[in-house]
Amino acid sequence: MVDKRVLPPEELGTRLADVYAVIGPLYRRVGRLVEQQAPPGLPIGVRAVLEYLVRTGEAAAVPRMARDLALSRQFVQRMVNEALEGGHVALKPNPAHRRSSLVEPTDSGREAINAVLRHEQEAMGQVGGDLTEDEVAATVRVLRHMLAGLGEVDMG
Repeated sequence: MVDKRVLPPEELGTRLADVYAVIGPLYRRVGRLVEQQAPPGLPIGVRAVLEYLVRTGEAAAVPRMARDLALSRQFVQRMVNEALEGGHVALKPNPAHRRSSLVEPTDSGREAINAVLRHEQEAMGQVGGDLTEDEVAATVRVLRHMLAGLGEVDMG
């Protein structure tokens, strides 16, 4: 039987804490899988930067990426530096801010992240469980509400 009632805050908090308890180990397992299968020089932090740039389809400054990814500016800057060394990103002038360059993926960066994403999607396709589109959509909806409901945290 499916319970369709809206949960009061005290029950919602407990149930969402259950969700969070599963997300941590899942995130770490997927992270290990991705790092094991990623091309050399593409650690998970560099992957996050490349995925962000390819997903948004536009160049971005480090502070914006850090804010959107909920990571510290210092960490994102280190990952951008690694991506630069690997030839995965390039810098271009930022007309809005002289001291904060825009970061954009190079062709090799796009190829690298697209290969990682294809591999990840293939692995996720093997999860099984007879999951339906509605179940996956509901899961994404819940996770987005959790993210939005926790508000923006100043990550430095």
